[in-house]
Amino acid sequence: MRKTYSIEVDCAACANKMELAAKKTEGVKDCTVNFMMQRMIVDFDDDADKKSVMESVLRSCKKVESDCEIYI
Repeated sequence: MRKTYSIEVDCAACANKMELAAKKTEGVKDCTVNFMMQRMIVDFDDDADKKSVMESVLRSCKKVESDCEIYI
């Protein structure tokens, strides 16, 4: 399943690092972060609990940019 989230990220380089971090998260098949649109598109594994996966993604993204937000 694919879902789109609004995000707050300050720079394109950080957005790229967040995309890579999200792709490494268990339960995520693929992820794309669009810095200009401030959007994150996540493709989840079929059996993934989307809420818990996104909490993990947010923790990973906050390691890249501590003040980032993902609106779940």
